[in-house]
Amino acid sequence: MKTCVLFLAALLLPGIHAVCPDKEPGLQPWMPGHSEDHRVTISYGRKVLLTTSATVHSIEILSGGKLVIADTNRAILLRTKHILIGDKGELHIGSPACPYKGNLTISLYGRLDASDNEHSYFGRKYIGVGTGGTLEIHGEKKLSWTFLNKTLQPGESNQNNYLFQRSWGSRGIIVHVIDPKTGEVLHNDRFDTYRSKEESRRLAKHVDGVEAGLVLAMVVNDEGSNNLEDSARKSLTRLGSRHIGSLGFRHPWTFIVTKGHAASAVEGHAVYQGTKASSEARSARVLQSADGERFTVTTSSQWVQEAEWTDWLDRDDQRGSGDWEKVSDLHEAYPDRLCSAPLDIQAETHDGIPANRTGDVIHKNDKDYGFVCLNQDQAHGLCHNYRVRFLCGKLVRPQASISIDMSSNSSILELADPPESWRSGDRVVVASTDYSMHQAEEFTLLPCPTCSAHQVKVQGKAQFIHMGEEVDGVDMRAEVGLLSRNVLIRGEMEPGCYGNEACKFFDFDTFGGHLKVERGFAAVHVCGVELEHMGQQTMGHYPIHFHMNGDLDERGGYDPPTSVSDLSIHHSFSRCVTIHSSNGLLVKDVVGYDVLGHCFFTEDGPEERNTFDHCLGLMVRAGTLLPSDRDGKMCRDITRGTFPGYVANPRQDCSATSTFWIANPNNNLINCAAAGSEETGFWFLFHHVPTGPSEGLYSPGHTEHMPMGRFTNNRAHSNYRAGMILDNGVKTTEANDKDKRPFLSLIGARYGPHQDADPFKPRVPALIHHFVAYKNQDHGAWLRGGDVWLDACQFADNGIGLTLASGGTFPDDDGSRQQVKNSLFVGESENRGMPLFDIWGPGGADLTGRTLPRGIDFPIRGMQIYDGPINMQNCTFRKYAALEGRHTSAFGFRLNNSWQSCPNNNITDIVFDHVPITSRVFFGEPGPWFNQMQMDGDKTTIVHDVDGSISEYPGAFLVKDDNWLLRHPDCIDVPDWKAAICSGRYAQIYVQTRNPASLNMLMVRDEYPDRPLALEGALGKKKHYQQFQPVVTLAKGYTIHWDQAAPAEVTIWLINFNKNDWISVGLCYPQGTSFTVISDIHNRLTKQTRKTGVFMRTTQRDKIQHSQLARGYYYWEEDSGLLFLKVKAHNDRKQFAFCSLKGCERVKITAVVPKGSRPSNCMAQAYPRHAELPTVDVPMPSKIPNGRLHSPEHFLEVNLESYNIRFFHIKEDFAFTEVNGRKSYQPEDGVQLTVIDGNDGMLVENKSFRNSILQGIPAQIHNYVSDLRDGSIVLVTSKGRLLTRGTWTRVLERLGADKSLKLKDKLAFVGFKGSFRPDWIHVEVDANRAKIHQVLPVPVVHKMKL
Repeated sequence: MKTCVLFLAALLLPGIHAVCPDKEPGLQPWMPGHSEDHRVTISYGRKVLLTTSATVHSIEILSGGKLVIADTNRAILLRTKHILIGDKGELHIGSPACPYKGNLTISLYGRLDASDNEHSYFGRKYIGVGTGGTLEIHGEKKLSWTFLNKTLQPGESNQNNYLFQRSWGSRGIIVHVIDPKTGEVLHNDRFDTYRSKEESRRLAKHVDGVEAGLVLAMVVNDEGSNNLEDSARKSLTRLGSRHIGSLGFRHPWTFIVTKGHAASAVEGHAVYQGTKASSEARSARVLQSADGERFTVTTSSQWVQEAEWTDWLDRDDQRGSGDWEKVSDLHEAYPDRLCSAPLDIQAETHDGIPANRTGDVIHKNDKDYGFVCLNQDQAHGLCHNYRVRFLCGKLVRPQASISIDMSSNSSILELADPPESWRSGDRVVVASTDYSMHQAEEFTLLPCPTCSAHQVKVQGKAQFIHMGEEVDGVDMRAEVGLLSRNVLIRGEMEPGCYGNEACKFFDFDTFGGHLKVERGFAAVHVCGVELEHMGQQTMGHYPIHFHMNGDLDERGGYDPPTSVSDLSIHHSFSRCVTIHSSNGLLVKDVVGYDVLGHCFFTEDGPEERNTFDHCLGLMVRAGTLLPSDRDGKMCRDITRGTFPGYVANPRQDCSATSTFWIANPNNNLINCAAAGSEETGFWFLFHHVPTGPSEGLYSPGHTEHMPMGRFTNNRAHSNYRAGMILDNGVKTTEANDKDKRPFLSLIGARYGPHQDADPFKPRVPALIHHFVAYKNQDHGAWLRGGDVWLDACQFADNGIGLTLASGGTFPDDDGSRQQVKNSLFVGESENRGMPLFDIWGPGGADLTGRTLPRGIDFPIRGMQIYDGPINMQNCTFRKYAALEGRHTSAFGFRLNNSWQSCPNNNITDIVFDHVPITSRVFFGEPGPWFNQMQMDGDKTTIVHDVDGSISEYPGAFLVKDDNWLLRHPDCIDVPDWKAAICSGRYAQIYVQTRNPASLNMLMVRDEYPDRPLALEGALGKKKHYQQFQPVVTLAKGYTIHWDQAAPAEVTIWLINFNKNDWISVGLCYPQGTSFTVISDIHNRLTKQTRKTGVFMRTTQRDKIQHSQLARGYYYWEEDSGLLFLKVKAHNDRKQFAFCSLKGCERVKITAVVPKGSRPSNCMAQAYPRHAELPTVDVPMPSKIPNGRLHSPEHFLEVNLESYNIRFFHIKEDFAFTEVNGRKSYQPEDGVQLTVIDGNDGMLVENKSFRNSILQGIPAQIHNYVSDLRDGSIVLVTSKGRLLTRGTWTRVLERLGADKSLKLKDKLAFVGFKGSFRPDWIHVEVDANRAKIHQVLPVPVVHKMKL
């Protein structure tokens, strides 16, 4: 059927020959012989057929000349320095309807330093298609690449090994007949020679009837001697058995022999030891199959004594001298639950902590004596309460087995697709499925007549694990790429590097062959070809290079469209496929492996409408050509093109080696895989203007606004920097004294796709569908831009799963948003890797060893929230579990972030699977990776939990726990997250300062004057202006202070303000300052600014509340140094826009500041004068009831407060504890303990202790706490005058308080009774009021130590 389709296609498509090209009439046989001096020209209508191997200097085909390669059963090797196909010249190797079936090698030879004159356009060592030339190469159709469908384990062959096992119910002698040629079991039978003599005779007949040369494997299971007659014993003796004659009751016995070769027999025999002791007979023999493979036959006959653990037993507790769990005492207490002679012992606390991890000194832990922990040995004076269990032996049972293990030096690969036309001798590469791309492995195919349609046999065994399955919902199957083709184009190489700059970095020859296509060619189709040792470390010479061709499809008059397909490009010295200023090219089913520099490469920016379909790239290493190709060493050492004084910053200027380098987003990537690069899998970047020969082909900024082509069903793994990056541009100017970086270094760029690449036309979102990114060391994906939308994507085992970034200071495409929907994030999957990788350590909740993406303590994050706005909906997070020392979290925030954080980062419909509630979010804390958390973005992070699927409080905002610009009295702390759950109406202001720009800003909310927020600014201190970007609570008053004299110019931008939103601001200035204050609107798209009003000075501060758009008021309070004004939005705003429909509303203050003024910090004068009582403008949402949560975990809200109230000279004390909305007041002076079950969050009891009980030796409270179950949450409040000293305070230490705690009259304490200290333990003390309002995880989470 396929032949018919191809034939019909050949009839219908013009320009494609229906007959095989080497059968075309009129071809002249050509046998040029072997001479490196022979320069061949085929022209003037001459049509020749190469029928044998040949060596020539060069071949030029032009002016109607045609060269056809004969498809013969003899391999053809054509050696030449170059092949030039000129105007009306043609080279044909097969055709679409008649693919080339023979074996052809075109070998391009020559040195970089050869004396020949090189071609001005094509250079040396090439196949060149010039204007008017035709190149048609159609090798045999083969499956290009597929996936493993079964995991390939290191050292294992995946052969069909055989295992036969039996126990009770299969009594007698079991016989297997094995074919020694294949290792296949031909027949097996069981003979119950215990039950009947007839079975014994049947055994003798069966053995005698086996054909000579076959292998017999026999075992006794249970009992086989009772009715074993002499006839059977004699038959087995003739085979070579020496022990069958003495086989007794229940004796284990094994036997392996080749029939007719008694000397080959191996035999095992043992005596039965009774019902409480094991015994075993075992035999093994190694054989060799007909094709040379070795296999081992192993027989085992045994009586097995198994063991099982008892239930947990607890006779004693820790009171008294300690915890005594002696065997003798346990026998008395549990006479039917403990065996007389245990084999082992285990001890743990009642909440499951092994004895060796509690920190207690254990006096005795012995299976024969028992377990003892003495209180006198403990530093804290008391043992934990332990329980024990014992390993006891069971009665023996029979077990017999016969196994056949293939021990050959070969492996079976299970493939997802039938390996069409793959043959013995072909080479394949299996991709890494771990972090290192260097775990890719090459194999050679072997004959395999027994393989199924989806199997191939390869020589050797894997060194690494290669996954062949879905892992935790993510497709992690290794790609398997075919490297061999029957048409090979290769470069002949010297044994080592010579003669160029590349030798500084490579010890091998990098001057390979190349294939280049010039503009105006007649036709090019390259299919079914292997390209090896192609490409050169010189510009413009790549394995496949379409150079300045314009449109290559129907738009350019090419019918059928130009294409390259079914190619294997490997061990390349410069890229795989390069598309330079060419459009509409189809690149399909191409494998690129072990290459230098970007593999699939679009060069200058004008390249559009090209399609990469089902392409695979792996093992992509750094090259020297462009700054983006280079690694750190190359970046520092290669100085050509730089300006004197240039100091390389490799991570910013270079280090971008990518499998797919896409310089214009209007290209299609479908079903492609980037399976290992030194830097990135897919990198979309932007040439602000086209460069090189493409200069002038589009207007500035065209690519930054060009809609993205199709990007669907692609995957990236085993890359260092990222699976995918959408960000950055390249420097399009030469190095100069102002910018010393070389031409085409990486720079910043911003992407905002719009219709027709016109920013004034509607937005067109870039759609990323079903992208899979796993095992990328840094990022699964880093995507910066306007409307970038992801759907049905999967991220697993990445350092950071996904970061969506906008524009940093502003979204460059204001009004756009980024979103991710219906996607899966996995933190630490069951693909654990191997300890051969550089970073190996404990991972997950069970601390099992695994490869790790960065440092062993790197805070793995699923979704990293940066600036925004973003929408996230209907996503699942799986297996993110923080350890003590590694802050893994499902949601995290950009580390060391100086930029803005948008309050419109909206998250909804989130599902957590095997993510402890404590690991859902982490806002950061000072320490490794987070540094000091002093940058502005670290402090101002905020997330909107729209439906409460993260926090359990629908509509709440999650904020940094110490950001008092955003908090209010009813906010709820989440200690494990370093966050607070709040409600409110939030926006941002951008405070831009000039003259000076190097100052720091202090912002204070009038309701919390003792909680200022210090900001350093988003920009470097050497910039000509500075910008501070706090998030603020609307309808509140603030003051702003400086660490230097106030700036001469301050511009306040209203960001994310809706119409009529406002705040009041007092800015600190030195006395004697004069002001000009105006309002304006700035359009960031047109760069135009329009003045909208003037602020007039008023002597009545209240009047500033009556400001209008055209006329506003400011109040200068000179004695305090505060300039007060109200900033208010007067225009409507679209949902995701930072600014209004008319532009960004601003207030600009120009000040004349007296020279020599001191730092403008007015806090001492401002407060308490302008302090206000905190109020809650937006009530807190109600917590979702536990019954409606789709999780076994939930938060327990606790609110406890100890305080006094004064009414004139009367002081009255109060204390209460509120648990999930149920409030309980403390009845009497002293302390009250509220005990909560840490497993289910249920209230156990309230217990009060008067001060009189706390004095002296407070045994009552000590005993009460000691008797509490481990795992109890204990809330403590005080009422009246608290006894702040005494031994009773050790109870607080026992519940987790610090020993250095200094008590005061008022105490609020959240503690825990157990063997570990949760992060949420919290204590507040004060003379007048102590308050804690927080949530606790239930069940209580024990965070394991790193």
